[in-house]
Amino acid sequence: MKNSLRRSFFNITVLVLGLALSLIYETSAVLDDANRVIRKIPTTHKVIALTVDDGPHYKTTPELLAVLREKQVKATFFILGANAEAHPDIVAQAVADGHEIASHAYSHKRLNKLTQAEVAAEFDRFETIISPVAPKPAFFRPPDGAYNDAIVKLARELGYTTVLWSIDTGDWRRPPAGQVVETAVKNAIPGGIILMHDGQYPLPTPQAAALIIDQLRSRGYQFVTMSELMQYYEENRG
Repeated sequence: MKNSLRRSFFNITVLVLGLALSLIYETSAVLDDANRVIRKIPTTHKVIALTVDDGPHYKTTPELLAVLREKQVKATFFILGANAEAHPDIVAQAVADGHEIASHAYSHKRLNKLTQAEVAAEFDRFETIISPVAPKPAFFRPPDGAYNDAIVKLARELGYTTVLWSIDTGDWRRPPAGQVVETAVKNAIPGGIILMHDGQYPLPTPQAAALIIDQLRSRGYQFVTMSELMQYYEENRG
């Protein structure tokens, strides 16, 4: 009788511990998923996203838009609110051309050096500037890629998925366009995210983007926006 009771107690204990561990695991998975930072999308499809930071600039961005229009490629522009405030017409043109607008905060401050209230103000001011000319963005990229868990959590609460990159072309250093192209093409992978810039002048970005598009297309790649790329993420999760 005693042995039977001990076995029953042991079985119940194991069951309770198993349920508790399962709950902890599931909760952790949800939290990790909710606060994830996207650097690339796991997929076997040869899709890749061209993303552009820091604009709009009154010279570089129109040049880049002209290239993308000619190549029939849609990019995702991570806009700085301060630059959008100065050039709302260029943001409107990007929207009219079918590009995706995303948030790069209002200024280019390193958000992980700010208080949480200051970070929230960066989001709020960006949205105030962008709302008259573009839909509410779904994606956010912290300036300089500087973030912490609190920033990612706040972004998620405000409706943003935080996106970094898998390929830094280094165009912001202003190397020859050929070097930018070589970096992008050499490091391209299915589900990759290419980082380029349009917040300064001159930059090799417009010329390099045209060559990157041609060379990756010749290798079978399709260019997509971040929203389109995320559809492949959802597909692979299933």
